[in-house]
Amino acid sequence: MSESNQTQPTLYIGTAYYPEHWPEERWLEDIRLMVEAGINVVRMGEFAWSTLEPAEGEFQLEWLDRIIGLLALYGIKTVLGTPTAAPPAWLITKYPDILAVDEDGRRVQFGNRCHYCVNSTDFHHATRRLVSALAEHFGPNPNVIGWQIDNEFNRVCTCDLCRGLFQRFLEEKYQTLDELNRRWSTSYWSQTYSEWSQIPIPIGSHHPSLMLEWKRFITRSYRNFQKLQIELLRPHLQPGVWITHNFMGWFDGFDHYELAADLDMVSWDWYVGTGHHDPYFSGSTHDLMRGLKRKNFWVMEAQPNMVNWAKINNPLYRGEGRTMAWQAVAHGADGFLYWQWRPAPGGQEQLHGSLLDHAGKPRPFFEEVQQIAREFKEMSPLLAGSRYPARAAILNDYESRWSIQWQKHHRNFDYVGHLLHYYRPLAEANIPVDIISADQPLKGYRLVIAPSLTILDEERFKILKEYVEGGGYLILTPRTGLKNRDNVFLPERQPGPLRPMAGVEVKEYFAMDENVPVKGNWFTGVSQTWAEMLEILDTNLTLIVATYKDSNGWLDGQPAMTVRGVRSGMIYVVGTYLDASTQAVFLNHVTQICGLSRVLETPPGVTASRRVREDNREVLIVINHTRQEQSVNLGADTFENKLTGRVHAGAMKLAPYEVAILVKTM
Repeated sequence: MSESNQTQPTLYIGTAYYPEHWPEERWLEDIRLMVEAGINVVRMGEFAWSTLEPAEGEFQLEWLDRIIGLLALYGIKTVLGTPTAAPPAWLITKYPDILAVDEDGRRVQFGNRCHYCVNSTDFHHATRRLVSALAEHFGPNPNVIGWQIDNEFNRVCTCDLCRGLFQRFLEEKYQTLDELNRRWSTSYWSQTYSEWSQIPIPIGSHHPSLMLEWKRFITRSYRNFQKLQIELLRPHLQPGVWITHNFMGWFDGFDHYELAADLDMVSWDWYVGTGHHDPYFSGSTHDLMRGLKRKNFWVMEAQPNMVNWAKINNPLYRGEGRTMAWQAVAHGADGFLYWQWRPAPGGQEQLHGSLLDHAGKPRPFFEEVQQIAREFKEMSPLLAGSRYPARAAILNDYESRWSIQWQKHHRNFDYVGHLLHYYRPLAEANIPVDIISADQPLKGYRLVIAPSLTILDEERFKILKEYVEGGGYLILTPRTGLKNRDNVFLPERQPGPLRPMAGVEVKEYFAMDENVPVKGNWFTGVSQTWAEMLEILDTNLTLIVATYKDSNGWLDGQPAMTVRGVRSGMIYVVGTYLDASTQAVFLNHVTQICGLSRVLETPPGVTASRRVREDNREVLIVINHTRQEQSVNLGADTFENKLTGRVHAGAMKLAPYEVAILVKTM
């Protein structure tokens, strides 16, 4: 994307459209209904390989030209997907080694999607031919505003090619087997390697260093495949046309920060499945996706009332879809697309929700989309170019997540669950949060939380040290600073190189089979799942914030939480996994100390977010995610609700699933 590219001056609402499923005489009726729905963008092409290239080197692109042109006549823009997630039968027949090999050593069957080996040379060759043709043909088209690479990367292949490339990957990194054996401590269980060819792909439980490197290899493999396509596309694209990939939220198959680095914009696919929308969990995923590049994002696929793959494919409540669309915008989304427009007559996803039914008629959810589209259009001038600012950050680290996942030590210790244990109280208090990489600079944040940052090296230490010494407030939580980048123990106790700055170290850690009482200076609660015994290193400057009460004998009276001033900053070491209500009290106190303010105070289930325009005007998006009427305290300010034109002072009532777009009156 060129440096001159700016956020498109509109909020996009759209759908995934598959014109290849239908005769051309149907297209105009679909477009008429899209206009009726208020849709202004469609994504197309991401599964159309067999239609675009029905035989090797024989391209049929004119049909896609025609539908892009027809859509443009009615003001509908196009996002094109590269269809590499669906290699066709003729390609697999000629090059069967394209099919991935699963962890049981079996070739996956043709007839699904993402069934390829991401490293297959034949697949790369076919990808180059196809994407080059698409880029040359459609790159100059002014009605194509963006490109999506592939679809939901997820497959892991264990074929002989991947194993050989993995061994070469390790050799390039470590240079010698002596170095690898030393750093991995392979003398344990006689796992010492004498030939590179002896190193396996880890299946199931294996050596933690090997498993971490395998994840890095998977990450590099997908990044290389993505870069292959980006490099083919970019020379042909007009200024302002962006390239994205649609990630899957908290999926951990690879390091998302690595792949996001090469994209112009992040997008993701948002599905609830069984049950209903949890605005705080969903908010965390939006913040994760925005944090991949620290910029606005798109929701490339959203649930149109129901799915087809959950245990119970229940519909959303009437109005719930509207709150979801506006919550995405509230957290920085500039585009929101539903999957899908209409179900195909056949195939694996016939019963998935859609905007039209199988007969081509609008489903009941269509009316809700019309309302969302009207509101997006009305609010576009107000929100164009605006951003979601946050002064609190939570560090997310895929390598620490993997390390803990492989050696949980307690079945209930879940990395993402622990991260959300810190996120949720902030979100419930309407304190904006960025979820970002542990390897990024932290300047500008008032509070940074590092939940279970198990993998801690010198570079990360420097980032955290510089942040605290510069006046930041840092919270370290259990399991932080235990291992290095090789996923082996650091030579010192937790939190590793942060010990001198924190003024404390972890003397012992415990996976708890019962709760431990904790008494704090301003709270009383229990530690559940996990507890760490802290030992004070600097008794002059390190203050005990909380202690364990009588429990298992080991923890009785021991420090559970400390704080230490470092120049103008503060560092908290939390050895306890507090219960939810006590956690909220603890974090509320810390946010007050470090000067973080709430967007608004709202009742449970009501969220208030802030987007800031280029002229620094603030736009508040307040959403009632509940089935009951709620009242919101507006404080001393007076606001105009731009959706209704009404002015509110003091308090504002919100009907069930109601949305308010508020701007302070002059």
